[in-house]
Amino acid sequence: NEIKKLTEGDYDHYDEIQKKTDEKNMQFMQETKNIDEQLIAFEDMINRTIEEYRHKKLALIQKIPTPIVPTKMDKEGHITLGYFDKKSTVDYIGVVQEIPVCFDAKECASNTFPLTNIHKHQYEFMQEFEEQGGISFILIYFNKIEIAYYLKFSELKKYWTAKTDIKVNDLIKDYRIEMKRKIKLPIIEKLQLDIDER
Repeated sequence: NEIKKLTEGDYDHYDEIQKKTDEKNMQFMQETKNIDEQLIAFEDMINRTIEEYRHKKLALIQKIPTPIVPTKMDKEGHITLGYFDKKSTVDYIGVVQEIPVCFDAKECASNTFPLTNIHKHQYEFMQEFEEQGGISFILIYFNKIEIAYYLKFSELKKYWTAKTDIKVNDLIKDYRIEMKRKIKLPIIEKLQLDIDER
């Protein structure tokens, strides 16, 4: 099956979507000041991409918020300090043209992504999602070299089984995510490649 992708002309509505996404992200950032700024930037790229997909009716993918228990709030009622209430599964879940997908966004400051950054409960959820006919993957951003990768679940499974960290030079080059114009992450194109190889 061939899934639809964005065309060059589809990037024209970006400013309108960017404004809405920026407003949501500003609220999110105010409530979670202790989150690493670079990860927010990476997740912002993902959020803009999935918002454009939704706008073009190519996909409906939702960011899953992690419940935060506030321990300190400012006078305006914004959370200034807190902790995560429970273990989360994945960052994003949704459907791309009748194909269920779930994925997590990870970031790493070196050329090696530590496998310990993927928790057992996350791996197990992604595995169960695959067993139910969905597609699971991880988007990893190597910020030191400014390269992102789509790590399909079958590749993750190999690293998980071998208990080895993920080196950027060992990743399949076809799954490298090139930054492209205003929408930063061509997730659907990599998803299509994943589907074609199954």
